[in-house]
Amino acid sequence: MQGIQIQIYQVGGRLDLSLITVSGYIDTTTCPEMADIIQDLMRQKKVQIIVDLGRVTYISSAGWGVFVGEIKNIREQGGDLKFVRMVPEVAEVFEMLEFHKILNTYESVEEAVDEFDLLRGIDITETERQNPKAPARPPIPVSIEKPPVPPGLHGKRSAPDAEDELSYKDFPVVERIKKIVIDNPMAGLMEIRRRLGTEKYGYVRIGPLRLFSLLRTLNLETREKRHRFYRSR
Repeated sequence: MQGIQIQIYQVGGRLDLSLITVSGYIDTTTCPEMADIIQDLMRQKKVQIIVDLGRVTYISSAGWGVFVGEIKNIREQGGDLKFVRMVPEVAEVFEMLEFHKILNTYESVEEAVDEFDLLRGIDITETERQNPKAPARPPIPVSIEKPPVPPGLHGKRSAPDAEDELSYKDFPVVERIKKIVIDNPMAGLMEIRRRLGTEKYGYVRIGPLRLFSLLRTLNLETREKRHRFYRSR
């Protein structure tokens, strides 16, 4: 089916976790294929499922409906459904729809695998030593984000603005986030993340889910709250 590519691997300390890697987009035309795969895994009693969304650029409401519609059945069978590596555009919609209250998300495949194994009482530090001949985990495509390159200096600048000269790289990350919000209270998650990655803010590399968690801790997770914070300054 055009628009989506799906692969399934078995991972974890016992190689009994199902890792679904997805590329493309999940909408009304492609979500039936995703639904078929999840239902097939459930029929096989393979209900410990990780979905890697690192190469998914868009998920429609119908696409999210596939996951939300099956999570109850999966958990009733003693399993769970965990999402990893959401791109900022997908993560922002995910949080806006408040699916974080229903579905679990992680920054990497390894984090989700380790949590499944830990919950089942598997010592993740001993697995490879005890079973050195076990098949290696399949290679997982990982997007590597390169930090911005500092701009070159081309001579001295005359009469620089004080704001341009001020660096926030030595401030705690939460204070850098507050400063960005004060500068632009209507900035979205992706824009805040982009600005954190600039020289002025110390080239902070932070995942969208971790950033949203920090914003939520600061009570700044929505544009409305960020605007109220800006007006209160």
